[in-house]
Amino acid sequence: MKLVKCPRCDLNYIREDEKYCKVCLRELKGEKAPEEVELCSICNEEPALPGRDVCLFCLKEMNKSNSLPDDQVDEPEEGVDASSIGDMDSVSGMDEIIPDVEEDSDIPSQEFGEIENELSLEDVREDEEREAEEDEAEDE
Repeated sequence: MKLVKCPRCDLNYIREDEKYCKVCLRELKGEKAPEEVELCSICNEEPALPGRDVCLFCLKEMNKSNSLPDDQVDEPEEGVDASSIGDMDSVSGMDEIIPDVEEDSDIPSQEFGEIENELSLEDVREDEEREAEEDEAEDE
């Protein structure tokens, strides 16, 4: 028994005594290919729902486990009542909260004073030229 390729599709292998492969025979008869049923990825027993990888039973079980406990489901959520808003102070009427910040006496104020002063590009260039001249004078 030797296997050869199907003469019609040249893809599938058939035995020498067969005329066409099963796929080609099905196409010639006009039959549709049987759809492969995908099983549930959790229980591997029931067929999965279309577009999902789980069956209906497993999907329901997953939804039950993801939902809130029964004692929390029955309680209605508290909403904001318009009458309770009128009792509150408006934002514009509230005092601004300014934290008390004490200055550290360990840090000299001169250090920050230099940082706060803006330097122009000309000042920076003059400082660099002056430093370069001082370095050349020291090297000589």
